[in-house]
Amino acid sequence: MLVSGNGSNLQALIDACAAPEYPAQIVLVISNNAQAFALSRAREANLPAQVIEHGAFPSREEFEAALLRALAEHDVRLLCLAGFMRLLSPGFLRSFPGRVMNIHPALLPSFPGLHGARQALAHGVKITGCTVHFVDEGTDTGPVIVQAAVPVLPDDDEASLASRILEEEHRIYPLAVRWFAEGAMAVQGRRVSVRGAPEWTGHSLRNPGRRLP
Repeated sequence: MLVSGNGSNLQALIDACAAPEYPAQIVLVISNNAQAFALSRAREANLPAQVIEHGAFPSREEFEAALLRALAEHDVRLLCLAGFMRLLSPGFLRSFPGRVMNIHPALLPSFPGLHGARQALAHGVKITGCTVHFVDEGTDTGPVIVQAAVPVLPDDDEASLASRILEEEHRIYPLAVRWFAEGAMAVQGRRVSVRGAPEWTGHSLRNPGRRLP
């Protein structure tokens, strides 16, 4: 996993991986920020954690080469981004074709980039949410895996809306990783289909809510 900050989605995945039946395990956590609380979460869970600061390298290519060496040493099969505040180059992504996943606090393709909740409030939408997607060469433009919808309440401010979106992020990210580890996903162009049993919740609308037979 690549992280830069608090690491609450990392914690959601740590908690999911603690279940004996969960089909994936976290083998390495890397942060480009030595002060990231996510590193404390990783160490508390006895996970390998490394700091690879982008500012320590003269170019993005050399920074990414260091990332790739660390990932190769730990035989990383799926790379999850969780609040990682650096854009990855096309060359880096070619090293993990179809195997880089990200969580975004909006219903993509609406409100890409930073401050999804702030953008939703500024645009006056009534429903927003979060998206797990595969990463491509654009900014939050990759194929959508799963989304959760969150209502925008009349008295919401950025903090309250972002908090409710984050709750859903913590639910759908482990779900997407599970599907990947189970080999349950198929990608055709921009469309991601998922086969298997349904997953439902009474707290929000999530899609896929029913996985294909």
